[in-house]
Amino acid sequence: MGRIFTLDEAKAMMPQVMATTGPVYTLAASLAEELSQAEEAQDETRAEDLRERLQTLVQSWQQSMQDLEAEVKGLWLVDFDSGDGYWCWAYPETELSHWHSYEGGFRSRVPADQRPGVQA
Repeated sequence: MGRIFTLDEAKAMMPQVMATTGPVYTLAASLAEELSQAEEAQDETRAEDLRERLQTLVQSWQQSMQDLEAEVKGLWLVDFDSGDGYWCWAYPETELSHWHSYEGGFRSRVPADQRPGVQA
């Protein structure tokens, strides 16, 4: 079992998460655009090189998130285990402010202060 985070502990990780994710996202978008152009031009050699670079970039980002003890649940989607679900963040959100159950996933997320069992 991995680390359990309070909301404050997870929020404390966000400067690193955002500082890593923003530039990687920008570079990935650029590589994806180049890949699209290479595929349209039917330049398979260039396209394959770009696919490999994009895959390496995403894997590097995933490892960076895991090094922070965050769980990568999708592309640019990071969760922190709360003990009863996950604090959930997706790029380009500017703060960590959502929670979802283990079973519910991203589509079921709610504002963190509306998490079941939280007293207002």
